[in-house]
Amino acid sequence: MPLRNIKLTISYDGTDFHGWQIQPTLQTIQGRLADALERVTTERICPQASGRTDAGVHALAQVVSFSTTSSIPSSNLGKALNSLLPESVRILAVEEVGPDFHARRSAQAKTYQYRIYTGEVCPPFLVKYVHHNPYPLQFEPMAAAAKLVVGEHDFTSFAAVDPEKHKDKDETGSNVRTIFSSEWSRTGDELTYTVRGNGFLHHMVRNLVGTFLLVGKGTIPADEITTILQKRSRTAAGPTAPPQGLFLVSVEY
Repeated sequence: MPLRNIKLTISYDGTDFHGWQIQPTLQTIQGRLADALERVTTERICPQASGRTDAGVHALAQVVSFSTTSSIPSSNLGKALNSLLPESVRILAVEEVGPDFHARRSAQAKTYQYRIYTGEVCPPFLVKYVHHNPYPLQFEPMAAAAKLVVGEHDFTSFAAVDPEKHKDKDETGSNVRTIFSSEWSRTGDELTYTVRGNGFLHHMVRNLVGTFLLVGKGTIPADEITTILQKRSRTAAGPTAPPQGLFLVSVEY
């Protein structure tokens, strides 16, 4: 059978998963999807995502690609996979694409959102999907700080310092990324940070949010963000925000 290249758009609730990447003895999105693909196609396939989400992080429209010799029509493949996957992981779309398409290498931009609930009591139906921060935050300085990361910068100060940090470096080993838009919005008791860029380092969005929260609390001034970028040191930035408030919204090609 000829080799086909398949693109999946999937959505998942990351609460009960140890992130995207396959890990021995742990439940991951990639692992469950690979198992489902093997049952449907009888091939052991390692599906590749646009990027690896961490434990507890969610995706509204993650993109995955893989090659297969299976002749199952795209319209049936999604239905078959959804019948085998847990309800917290859903295949939204399936399409056959050209051989040069790769979910990660072909991506041109990604959009993430981070949600913060500021009310005194977090509703139980939100607790898995927001970071609860019931303490006073100054919105305007946070909004001003967010704008300072727009453009091309070295984001070393906002990258994770761990053995996996290399996984999001580009082919040259650079931590330079371009942010197209970065802004906070407020609706009632919820603050949402939306950021769109050509790529993101490990923990980058969560580290940005953790630093913006320091601005909102008045711990550091908004213009300190520029200095933090220039220092290129993780110790210069704020703490890593919790994973449950983070969503991969979309990937552009």
